[in-house]
Amino acid sequence: MKSNLVIYNTMSRKKETFEPLNAPFVGMYVCGPTVYGDAHLGHARPAITFDLVFRYLTYLGYKVRYVRNITDVGHLVNDADEGEDKIQKKARLDQLEPMEVVQFYTNRFHKNMEQLNTLSPSIEPHASGHIIEQQALVQRILDNGFAYESDGSIYFDVNAYNKKYSYGKLSGRKVEELFANTRQLDGQSEKRNPADFALWKKAAPEHIMHWPSPWSEGFPGWHLECSCMSQKYLGDTFDIHGGGLDLQFPHHECEIAQSTAAYGHEAVKYWMHNNMVTVNGQKMGKSLGNFITLDQLFNGGAEILEQPYSPMTVRFFILQAHYRSPLDFSNEALKASEKGYERLMAAVESLKKIKASATNTVNVQELSDKCFEALNDDLNTPILISHLFDGVRMINSIVAGTEKIDAENLEALTKLYNDLVFQVLGLLPLTQSGGSEHEALDKVIGMVAEIRATAKQNKDWATADKIRDELKAAGILLKDTKDGYEWTLES
Repeated sequence: MKSNLVIYNTMSRKKETFEPLNAPFVGMYVCGPTVYGDAHLGHARPAITFDLVFRYLTYLGYKVRYVRNITDVGHLVNDADEGEDKIQKKARLDQLEPMEVVQFYTNRFHKNMEQLNTLSPSIEPHASGHIIEQQALVQRILDNGFAYESDGSIYFDVNAYNKKYSYGKLSGRKVEELFANTRQLDGQSEKRNPADFALWKKAAPEHIMHWPSPWSEGFPGWHLECSCMSQKYLGDTFDIHGGGLDLQFPHHECEIAQSTAAYGHEAVKYWMHNNMVTVNGQKMGKSLGNFITLDQLFNGGAEILEQPYSPMTVRFFILQAHYRSPLDFSNEALKASEKGYERLMAAVESLKKIKASATNTVNVQELSDKCFEALNDDLNTPILISHLFDGVRMINSIVAGTEKIDAENLEALTKLYNDLVFQVLGLLPLTQSGGSEHEALDKVIGMVAEIRATAKQNKDWATADKIRDELKAAGILLKDTKDGYEWTLES
C-alpha cells in the first residue's frame, strides 16, 4: 500500500514520504501522561495531534496499532535522576497509596480525552506493569557494555555509547558540550559522567515504590519504560514515535540510545513532535504554574478565562494551528475558534437540507483535491480548514440559490465533509459538542424565533424586524427558510 502522505521526520529534519515498514500494518507509539495531576491544555495538544495521525492513517486504509503509555513510576521531580518520584510525592502530600493517585488521575485523563473525542489507543500499558521487562532490557544493555553498576544503581554509559554510535543525533546535541555544560549535582557522584542517565535506581529507605532486582531493591529510570513497552508491543523496529517537543531531549534521545545499545540498531523510522502550547510566549506546564486544566477550560473555572469553552471549541482551536507550530493561548483566539467551529457545523447541517438540481455550477472535485493535498502535506490542518471554509461559502451559496449542485456532486460534497470533519478531524456536531452554553443559546433563540413567527403571522412586521435586527446586533444571524428558520453566529 502506498499513499501520498508526507510527514516531517524530526530525526532527518526533513519531510519524507510515509512508507510503513510492514504495510498495511503501522506501529505508532506516543508518550502519554505522568498521572499525578489533572490534564491541562498542554496535554491536549499531543493527544489531539496523534489522534489526528491515528485517524488519518486508519482512513487511508492502514491497520494502526497505536500504543500510548501511562507513566506511573520512575519520573523524578527534577528529571535528573535525583529527587522524589512525582507519583510518590503526590501520594505523600495527599496521604494516599501511589496507585490510588495513579488510578484517580488516569480516570480523569480518560474522561478528558473522551470529551475531546480522541480515540482510545489500541494498547495503553503502564510502566509499573512492565518491571520485569524493563529489568531484562537493563541486563541486555549491561551485557553489551553500555551501562555500569554504581552502589546498586545502573547508569547508561553515554561516553561508551558515543564511541560506537552517536548520542545526540535527534536533538542535535554534542556529547562534548553536554559533558562541559552539565554541572555536577549533589548526589550524582556515583555517575562516571554527569550526562549519564539512570536505567535502574536503588531506592532510598523512604521510597515507597520499589521492586527487587539483581542489583538492588529499586525502580526503573523514567526513559526506560518507553524503550521497553514500545518494542514489546510493536517490535524492535516500528514506524512512528510521537510526543511533545519538550520530550525530544533528554527523554527521546535517551530512548534512542537505550534501544540501539540493546539491539544494535535504532527502533524508530519516523520521529514526530508537536510544538508547545504557550501563554504569552512561555511554555504551558505544571512546573511553571501557568497551566489551565481541561476541566477549567470546559467550566470556565480559572481567572485567566473569560468564559467556558466546549471541548470541541478546544479541539478546533488546536487543529487550527499546524502541529509543528507553537500555539499561543488567548481568550480572543478561543472565541474566534468557537465562532469558526459553529459556522462550520452549521454548514455541515445545511447539507442535509439541500435538494439536488438538474444542473451543476460548483467544482466539488477541486475542493476535495485541495483538502487532501493539505492533509498529505504533513497533516496541514490550518490549510485544510481554510479549504473547508471555502466549501462553507459554496454550501451557503447553494442554499441561497446563487449556485446549483446536482445529485452526484451533492453526494460527493456530503461525503467529503462527513469524512474530513467528523472522521479525520474528529469534530462532533454542535448537539454533541459538550457545549452546554450552545444548547442553552439554541433554546433561547428558538423561543425568540417563535415570538417572531407569531408577530409575522399577525402581520406585525415592525416587531418581527426588530427581533431580527436585535439578534443581529448581538452577533446572531437569523434566517427565514421555507421550513422555518436557521441561525448562525456572525463571524
